[in-house]
Amino acid sequence: MNTPKEILQIWINNGKNKASLPVHKMFLLGILAGMFIGFGCHVFLSATASEAGTVSKLIGSALFPVGLMLVILCGAELFTGNNLMTLALMDHQITWKGMLTNWGVVYLGNLCGSVLLAFLLANSGLYTGDLQARAQALAVSKASMPFMEAVIKGILCNILVVLACWFQAGSKDLTGKIFAIWFPIMLFVFAGFEHSVANMTYIPLGMFAGGNVTAAGLFANLIPVTVGNMIGGALFIPVMYTVIYGK
Repeated sequence: MNTPKEILQIWINNGKNKASLPVHKMFLLGILAGMFIGFGCHVFLSATASEAGTVSKLIGSALFPVGLMLVILCGAELFTGNNLMTLALMDHQITWKGMLTNWGVVYLGNLCGSVLLAFLLANSGLYTGDLQARAQALAVSKASMPFMEAVIKGILCNILVVLACWFQAGSKDLTGKIFAIWFPIMLFVFAGFEHSVANMTYIPLGMFAGGNVTAAGLFANLIPVTVGNMIGGALFIPVMYTVIYGK
């Protein structure tokens, strides 16, 4: 495996590559990432639809990480993972403009891909009975979450998400990368933390499935969760590792 210092350099190079992508590629890869994370959302809802107990939640949490596996191993651009681009910024390898352009374009792509998948799932015939009720209830719960609660859950979530991204860069083989992604992501889902891109599927899916949620409710969740994700993923972990392992 790579050492933490080597992982830092890998992610600095990743940041340079991400910042230099053409805008249309950022957007298309963002759409794919939104859909990939959305598949994880769907399987979590399916696992927890008929029973909200600990075992079903653990099963759903164990299946959800396939979304980030698809993003990293198949190739896509995920806003929350790209928060690690601050590593390259602090190493003076990219500019603020390059980083913020990537974040903005990828975030929009993630939103488009997530809403598209949510629309397709809601019209697939799968969201009836318990699964429909589960999607509606989860969307309502997320849309009505208090602001600071959403921020804190967003911070804790993206600490784990960027650690999964960091962790997998330590492995030199595919199997190691899968396990490195799996456990931190399973942990954040089971713990009940908030991921902005996942919520781009959860909340629209509940809306399309007939839940009493509006677009205002969607952004009432996304704004604080996104702020929290950035604090945890773009500040806390990158600053700590730059101070510890950087130049």
